[in-house]
Amino acid sequence: MLIHIDQEKCCGAGNCVLAAPEVFDQRDEDGIVVLLDAAPPADLHQAVQDAAAVCPAAAIRLDQP
Repeated sequence: MLIHIDQEKCCGAGNCVLAAPEVFDQRDEDGIVVLLDAAPPADLHQAVQDAAAVCPAAAIRLDQP
Protein backbone atom coordinates (compact mmCIF):
# COMPACT_ATOMS: atom_id res chain seq x y z
CA MET A 1 0.00 0.00 0.00
CA LEU A 2 1.17 3.49 -0.86
CA ILE A 3 -0.55 6.53 0.62
CA HIS A 4 -0.88 9.88 -1.13
CA ILE A 5 -2.13 12.99 0.66
CA ASP A 6 -3.59 16.11 -0.93
CA GLN A 7 -2.87 18.75 1.68
CA GLU A 8 -4.78 21.33 -0.39
CA LYS A 9 -7.98 19.30 0.12
CA CYS A 10 -7.39 18.57 3.81
CA CYS A 11 -9.82 20.38 6.11
CA GLY A 12 -8.04 19.44 9.35
CA ALA A 13 -10.86 17.30 10.78
CA GLY A 14 -8.35 14.84 12.28
CA ASN A 15 -10.36 11.70 11.53
CA CYS A 16 -7.31 10.10 9.91
CA VAL A 17 -5.23 10.64 13.05
CA LEU A 18 -7.92 9.04 15.18
CA ALA A 19 -8.16 6.04 12.83
CA ALA A 20 -4.42 5.48 12.24
CA PRO A 21 -2.19 7.54 14.56
CA GLU A 22 0.87 5.53 13.55
CA VAL A 23 0.49 6.76 9.98
CA PHE A 24 -1.07 10.23 10.19
CA ASP A 25 -0.49 13.33 12.30
CA GLN A 26 -1.55 16.98 12.07
CA ARG A 27 0.41 20.21 11.86
CA ASP A 28 0.14 22.21 15.07
CA GLU A 29 -0.46 25.53 13.35
CA ASP A 30 -3.45 24.59 11.17
CA GLY A 31 -4.37 20.94 11.69
CA ILE A 32 -3.49 19.90 8.14
CA VAL A 33 -2.58 16.23 7.81
CA VAL A 34 1.05 15.10 7.98
CA LEU A 35 1.92 11.70 6.56
CA LEU A 36 4.22 9.80 8.91
CA ASP A 37 4.52 6.60 6.84
CA ALA A 38 3.70 6.56 3.12
CA ALA A 39 4.09 2.78 2.91
CA PRO A 40 2.85 1.35 6.22
CA PRO A 41 3.21 -2.32 7.16
CA ALA A 42 0.39 -4.74 6.38
CA ASP A 43 -0.92 -4.78 9.94
CA LEU A 44 -1.88 -1.09 9.58
CA HIS A 45 -3.60 -1.37 6.19
CA GLN A 46 -7.10 -1.76 7.61
CA ALA A 47 -6.68 1.30 9.84
CA VAL A 48 -5.40 3.31 6.86
CA GLN A 49 -8.34 2.20 4.72
CA ASP A 50 -10.68 3.23 7.54
CA ALA A 51 -8.93 6.63 7.73
CA ALA A 52 -9.37 7.18 3.99
CA ALA A 53 -13.03 6.18 4.21
CA VAL A 54 -13.83 8.68 6.98
CA CYS A 55 -11.88 11.62 5.55
CA PRO A 56 -14.54 14.29 4.93
CA ALA A 57 -12.41 16.03 2.30
CA ALA A 58 -11.31 12.87 0.43
CA ALA A 59 -7.73 14.02 0.85
CA ILE A 60 -6.29 10.51 1.23
CA ARG A 61 -5.67 8.33 -1.82
CA LEU A 62 -4.47 4.75 -1.53
CA ASP A 63 -2.58 2.80 -4.17
CA GLN A 64 -2.55 -0.92 -3.63
CA PRO A 65 -0.33 -3.13 -5.74
